[in-house]
Amino acid sequence: MELIKVGEKTYYIKNNTNIGIYKVNDNDVYLIDTGNDKDAGKKVLKIVADQGWSVKGVISTHSHADHIGGNRIIQDRTSCIVLANKIEKCFTEYPVLEPSLLYGAYPLKDLTNKFLMAKESNVVDIEGNLPDGLEFFDLKGHSFDMVGIKTSDDVYFLADSLVSEQTIKKYHLFFLYDVKEYITTLEFLSTLNGKLYIPSHCDTTDNITHLIDINREKITEICSVICDICNKEKTFEEILKAVFDKYNLIMDANQYVLVGSTLKAYLSYLYNEDRLTYNIKDNKMTWIVK
Repeated sequence: MELIKVGEKTYYIKNNTNIGIYKVNDNDVYLIDTGNDKDAGKKVLKIVADQGWSVKGVISTHSHADHIGGNRIIQDRTSCIVLANKIEKCFTEYPVLEPSLLYGAYPLKDLTNKFLMAKESNVVDIEGNLPDGLEFFDLKGHSFDMVGIKTSDDVYFLADSLVSEQTIKKYHLFFLYDVKEYITTLEFLSTLNGKLYIPSHCDTTDNITHLIDINREKITEICSVICDICNKEKTFEEILKAVFDKYNLIMDANQYVLVGSTLKAYLSYLYNEDRLTYNIKDNKMTWIVK
């Protein structure tokens, strides 16, 4: 982990999940996300302590485990406030909701791992509780009520609203809860005019146009791929296998629920956009293009 200053009051820790730091005064800081587990949390606390700072609060952009994994240990050791938005607050307080949502029922024990389920923390609504100098804005689509954070230094923390080019080329499908909302978020991002942008899993940049374009293009591609697969009636499992085969992905329990949930989001989007329909016959649901 490397601490990098990007504004008068704004820093970030370069990490697998980039972590923001905002100084509210000479001694106190707010964190923007905390990494994927307690070890990440410990490292963040050490970096903060080495600077002579204290953690006053944590802002959780959304409730996925790689963003809230350090919440518990940081809150236990500092008694800091944790802020999150609407449904993200519920999932951060009750992390078992995440694997339950992905699986669609009480999760297999193989899914209750730190990759999908963080430790719980006590959470307060973000609305009305941010310190001066910070603003939040909606970034829905990747998750229910994900937010980004703008600092007084005109630095934008963009959470998981943009996926890196390397990740798109390697995996093709990236997790989405709501495809339509994600497209709306990409349109919103194109209107921003900040000094610096820090997506959670990309390098910092002063221009996000290319990232927006490649994310949008991949959404369009995936929609076309699914419609091509459904040129003949297919069950969900058949579509899922065809997608994994198409992109040479390797299935395990985690990928089954993550890609499977994302695929269902695409099916909902394409159905709601009147591009796909479904039939139920012989106790089997199948999908086909209209």
